[in-house]
Amino acid sequence: MSEIKPNDTAASGDDSGEEKDWAAAKAFFDNLKTNKPRPPKPKYAVTIAVSSRTLFNMVAERKIYEEEGVEHYVSHQIEHEEEPLKPGPAFPFVKALMNVNSRLRDLYPDSEELFDIVLMTNNHAEVGVRLINSINHYDLSIERFCMTGGKSPIGYLKAYMTNLYLSKDSEKVIEAISEGIAAATMFMPSTETELSDTQLRVAFDGDAVLFSDESEIIVKQHGLDTFFEHEKEFENKPLAQGPLKCFLVALGKLQRKFYAKNERLNCPIRTYLVTARSAASSGARVLKTLRSWGLEIDEALFLAGAPKGPLLQKIRPHIYFDDQMFHIEGAKELGTISAHVPYGIGQKYNKGKLIEQPEKKE
Repeated sequence: MSEIKPNDTAASGDDSGEEKDWAAAKAFFDNLKTNKPRPPKPKYAVTIAVSSRTLFNMVAERKIYEEEGVEHYVSHQIEHEEEPLKPGPAFPFVKALMNVNSRLRDLYPDSEELFDIVLMTNNHAEVGVRLINSINHYDLSIERFCMTGGKSPIGYLKAYMTNLYLSKDSEKVIEAISEGIAAATMFMPSTETELSDTQLRVAFDGDAVLFSDESEIIVKQHGLDTFFEHEKEFENKPLAQGPLKCFLVALGKLQRKFYAKNERLNCPIRTYLVTARSAASSGARVLKTLRSWGLEIDEALFLAGAPKGPLLQKIRPHIYFDDQMFHIEGAKELGTISAHVPYGIGQKYNKGKLIEQPEKKE
């Protein structure tokens, strides 16, 4: 899985040319008169890549593309490029990231350890003007674009040193995860919920999201009793990492920068573990795993199989990650912005039942 970038400032010999180039670019940018904050150096940033359809609501535009073709789609975007697009599911998350950056810049004016938001889209460059106008309309701090003109942008994720990729296209998300990059498919909630404008709130499921699907396999194949016995036996053996572990690492790194300034109680990042596990029967291994990784989670909610939607409705996260679509559906019905992580054995099941696979034709 994609690891958080190193935080030492000493450049190796191989990086000396890059460091000189970056220093020259930084000096040039700093000499320009602008109120726009300079994007952080990718090597030290936490890079969040969002597709245009997650950042903005492009349902109507997508319908034109599917029904009338790419030329009509591009023409429509050009004709309406002065009309800002409406916010999409990732929009509140991006705004919350910007708030964290503002707080970090107040505490560490010269730090490069910030969120860097990249628009990663397979849109044609001709559509770029409307996207740029929309970004400027909402005063979003997004300066890095990757527009691939109909080609999959997945190959560029590693080049942008991406820590998290959010898309509406599940196939691209699966491709990104297979490349070791944290990724999820985003969904708009059924109802609008008022979210915090001072604190980024991120909620995670456990198995097959932060952790591997090792324990989930036991549940599916052998049932809960065997699962409880297995977790008790291996309580002191950390779970293997899942696809989003490294993103939690990135969040924890930025949280500690606030703690170092005695801002723990006023930290603008808060993390939640929302798991269907039972605490007494299988919770210890989860908490010991996080401890072994050197990570803290602000709140751990063990639901013992109860629905997650009502708890998430109270938390009001800017984004909630889960590998099970029925949890995603229940959460978004109650107003939670949800992101599906298509990883692990759970993709073969729905509400605990094996999904019938079509017979292969000879």
